[in-house]
Amino acid sequence: MNLLLQFFYLQVLDILTTLAFLVAGVQEANPMVRLALDAGPTPLAGLIVVKVLAVLMAVYCVRQSRLRLLARVNVFFAVLVAWNLLVLIVSSPGHLNLFRISG
Repeated sequence: MNLLLQFFYLQVLDILTTLAFLVAGVQEANPMVRLALDAGPTPLAGLIVVKVLAVLMAVYCVRQSRLRLLARVNVFFAVLVAWNLLVLIVSSPGHLNLFRISG
């Protein structure tokens, strides 16, 4: 059950970083998710539908005892969220201020 909770948490983080990209004017890279964003009544609704389907697949993995697969998917999403955050930080206008030595 812990893997499922981790998966759900990572999906929430992925939603937040995707929304941050969309607000910044960056297009969704995943063509299937991009289709859902365009097809839904709002981009957020399309994104939530995709994530609900992802959670249902994760529940299926747990019920079928495919825990190793779910653990690997969790690693993938953890790396994806970390990458998204890094890109958001580096692309922000004030990111160089983080590395300046004050004095």
